[in-house]
Amino acid sequence: MSALTWAVAAVVTDGAGRVLLCRQGERRYALPGGRLRRAESPVHAAVRDVRTETGWDIELVDMVGLYHLAEPCPAPPAGRAGPVPDVLVHVFRARVHANRPVAGPAEGCRLSWHDPAGLPDAVTPTTRAAVADAVAGRSGLLRTCAAAARPPEQRADQSPT
Repeated sequence: MSALTWAVAAVVTDGAGRVLLCRQGERRYALPGGRLRRAESPVHAAVRDVRTETGWDIELVDMVGLYHLAEPCPAPPAGRAGPVPDVLVHVFRARVHANRPVAGPAEGCRLSWHDPAGLPDAVTPTTRAAVADAVAGRSGLLRTCAAAARPPEQRADQSPT
């Protein structure tokens, strides 16, 4: 059995209804977010991680759902001590507070706004499912997302959201 990683992400929209995504290097686009710290609430972590990653102050509207991302890994890849962890992501619906960010994005995070109906092909499974659920107005969901294979250079400690 693999370890469970607790994470947060937010479907952040602007006044035009576009969704904010982050892409690091050549990885897939993902919702902004990150991991929970010890004894930290998912609400606090989502606001903190979105601001840290994107520079935007956000207002959480509600919780879209919990998304479980599990990747079976029968044998650990070379150089890794064990399987990729299961990830449970608290996904919130959020909106930006202002017309511009209060700080710059985290190093390596290329931000872009996208129409929810025209997301890039290279998005994470959780991102695609959560954006569709958020746009449809769903909340309180429990979903398992099928995980696509990660590139070998993507480590287990990188955000799968």
